[in-house]
Amino acid sequence: MMVGDWINILPSQFRMSTITRPRPQLEVLQADITTLSVDAIVNAANSSLLGGGGVDGAIHRAAGPQLLAECRLLGGCPTGEAMLTRGYDLPARHVIHTVGPVWRGGDHGEPNLLANCYWNALDCARQVGARSIAFPAISTGVYGYPLDQAAQVATQAVMDSVHDDPDPFDRILFVCFNDPAVAAFQGALSITA
Repeated sequence: MMVGDWINILPSQFRMSTITRPRPQLEVLQADITTLSVDAIVNAANSSLLGGGGVDGAIHRAAGPQLLAECRLLGGCPTGEAMLTRGYDLPARHVIHTVGPVWRGGDHGEPNLLANCYWNALDCARQVGARSIAFPAISTGVYGYPLDQAAQVATQAVMDSVHDDPDPFDRILFVCFNDPAVAAFQGALSITA
């Protein structure tokens, strides 16, 4: 058999198969994020990481004083970045702290900073082998990010991140505090999915 003969037999004797990876299940639910049994929950933290109001305060209270002690060692976190701690008294094994942007009209890089929060949190989750992760509506509380816009940025950032590397996650949750947030995230997810 000569080299030219291989060209003629390759198509008929070798078949390519495509391996498709399952996509993670994306869900929107109204719940208390501190009660969820997932591998990691995301904390919409302030830059000090030392607790505050809203979901940040709730996570710190539910996790217990060990969380605050570990956060003190981290020395803060810049906007758009994410840092990992243990979950302590939470059902979740890990807390991923991320600092969302304060809304200043949308012309100061807020969408990119918010997307970075989601991308960096997913990267932290990948690093510890988390298969399930729960996100709050980052920056939509006292930071004033418009809910519909935040939901669009969040769902698109998550979809973009898992599109390139879907394997690590089985389940990604968008955990909302109230009905308007549920509606915003369901609407955004239906557009990006």
